[in-house]
Amino acid sequence: MNSSDTYLVTGGCGFIGSSFILLCRKNNKADIVNLDALTYAGNPLNLAELQNDSHYHFHKGDIGDKELVASLLEQYKPDAIVNFAAESHVDRSIFGPEDFMKTNIMGTFHLLQVSLDYWERHCKNNPGKRFRFLHVSTDEVYGSLGSDDPPFQETTPYSPNSPYSASKAASDHLVRAYVHTFGFPGAITNCSNNYGPRQFPEKLIPLMILNAREGKPLPVYGDGMNVRDWIFVNDHCEAILSVLDKGTPGETYNIGGNCEKPNIEIVRAITGVMDELFPDSPHVPHSSLIHFVKDRPGHDRRYAVDCSKITRELGWKPSMTFEQGLNHTVQWYMDNPQWVGSVRSGDYLKWLEKNYEKRS
Repeated sequence: MNSSDTYLVTGGCGFIGSSFILLCRKNNKADIVNLDALTYAGNPLNLAELQNDSHYHFHKGDIGDKELVASLLEQYKPDAIVNFAAESHVDRSIFGPEDFMKTNIMGTFHLLQVSLDYWERHCKNNPGKRFRFLHVSTDEVYGSLGSDDPPFQETTPYSPNSPYSASKAASDHLVRAYVHTFGFPGAITNCSNNYGPRQFPEKLIPLMILNAREGKPLPVYGDGMNVRDWIFVNDHCEAILSVLDKGTPGETYNIGGNCEKPNIEIVRAITGVMDELFPDSPHVPHSSLIHFVKDRPGHDRRYAVDCSKITRELGWKPSMTFEQGLNHTVQWYMDNPQWVGSVRSGDYLKWLEKNYEKRS
């Protein structure tokens, strides 16, 4: 891929999608067409700095709207589609799974159908048009690991345990089926837990950062020993660019941070950073705010990702240590109270109406 390429990015106002778009535009990697339905976690303020960028185009809409997607493909003739669009919070999937089925399964199906038609008409027999469809997925599709089990590999059988991970597993299978059946140039990435700036405050790390600053309880599920592999969001986005540039159609690439940590260790690391930043806070030591709560249903014990394939074949590996990334992340949330406030209040929706919808 080169600087004259155009990417259609779905779900680009979310945490990872917006980080990917900002990275692309910062490096003049590609023109960006962002399609986002702006559900609760889609925040256009994440991309406010691009509102006057002529190489960035925002369209509000759903990936399940086949007519809209088809019109965008015809208008912009993208060289790649990067599908971030998904409902992605496990707790929400337990209490309200229908939206996950609608977006993650049916939405992906409709997106694939329209993308297949576009590829067959404009790209399949055009040697000058190199097209890619990259489906961004999760390590949760593989299920749960025991403490001594080897990390997930690309060949690990799927065994999802939550409505969220089941819906993502289904979408992965759809992409794989279109590759096998139609020769469609799709690829899949399965990534571990992301963290970094602009993550919706319901997620573990931003929730703990903000609660600690405000002196609120830091709720930790169960015994806190559920293990996750953590990756800084920009490292994940660099990996996605590597797959777009050099990846093989039809392949799956696991992306991880080589950073397995139990949840309680993550929370204690956050409280340590907060103690250093705010030594005069009445909440020091912030670890006194840790509060263990009843475990959520079906809580997977451990995820770990073997990302040796993408390192070996594409030359990618994470560059940010967890300590560096966590310090950067905590500082970002402390430096951006207006962003936090706008997300919590919903004011970013008013910003959207003012800056985009009235101009469309």
